[in-house]
Amino acid sequence: MKIAMVGQFPPHVGGVGVHIHTLSKKLVAEGHEVYVITYPHKELKDIDGIHVIGTKGLNVPGVRGLMFKKNAKKALEKLIEKEDIDIIHGHYLFPAGAAAVEVGKKHGIKTYVTAHGSDMFEMYKKQSFMRSTIKNVLNDADVVLAVSNALRHEIIATGVTGIANKTKISWNSVDIDKFSSRKDDSFKKEHKLEDKPVVLFVGNLIKRKNVDSLLEAKKIAKSDYYLVIVGDGPEFKKLSKKVEEEHIGDVIFTGSRNDVEKIIPSCDVLVLPSFSESFGLVLIEALACGKPVIGSDVGGISEIINNDVGLLVNPKDISSISRGIDEIINDEDLRMVLSMNARNRAKDFSEVIIPYDEVKE
Repeated sequence: MKIAMVGQFPPHVGGVGVHIHTLSKKLVAEGHEVYVITYPHKELKDIDGIHVIGTKGLNVPGVRGLMFKKNAKKALEKLIEKEDIDIIHGHYLFPAGAAAVEVGKKHGIKTYVTAHGSDMFEMYKKQSFMRSTIKNVLNDADVVLAVSNALRHEIIATGVTGIANKTKISWNSVDIDKFSSRKDDSFKKEHKLEDKPVVLFVGNLIKRKNVDSLLEAKKIAKSDYYLVIVGDGPEFKKLSKKVEEEHIGDVIFTGSRNDVEKIIPSCDVLVLPSFSESFGLVLIEALACGKPVIGSDVGGISEIINNDVGLLVNPKDISSISRGIDEIINDEDLRMVLSMNARNRAKDFSEVIIPYDEVKE
């Protein structure tokens, strides 16, 4: 079969891109042909047998959405002229999902859309002007996929006619060969972090990720550790300034990195303190590396973290975050037990399941 994906794709950094790449590789391995239409980037290229199509337009967050919907539709139309596409799959309800369903409906091609989290938890819930658009996408899609049960419940709560029957779970997955428990202290050595434990955050620096509370938690910590923040985004300057002006010690900002599989093995615990999260891909990546995890007791995070592998904390309570970090950093036995269980938990998310009814593995 020939499948057209629409959405973020490497070298763009983010969980959506990882999800599309992983699913596409699986499809290619099963003998299918995959085309990915993605945001503009000067380093885009075909990879792992996947045909990658970059759109035109400015790659500026906050502006690129509307442009991508228009340009992705153009690219899809052009692709359909050349190839007999069997399935269109939009990742993220807007703009990619909107482009996918509009073209799919026009040409009578079965269309799937995957909600990845902030499209529902943030865009739909907090931007009232987007609700009708997102409801239209959910209504027009033939199948709606959600990356966690929490997200599926959120989608069903929209009340779109028939939505419960056509919304299915499609878990994120982790490459347990790429993310492994092999000892690797190269990042620690590179940044001279070998004299105390490392607490790691990996993600976009946006308000929803709640990194500001991680800094506040460090100020009241009863344990001594390095806080390493991997990522970039609109909050970067504000957070960096906070560290400098408030003299918060032992905080390292790395900026965006595309080698997190080499960074995670150097940490002692990974923390994801988000206010909302549909899944939390970085959590299963850390678990695959044999690392304990701490996450907010919200959304899909609580579907990943159990008492065997980590701790759940209240993202709105700085002392809860700080206590969670202190508990794992100060208790070596606990840290060891959680680490021993981590990789087995990651294996629960290691299989890539093709979500299409038409594709029988």
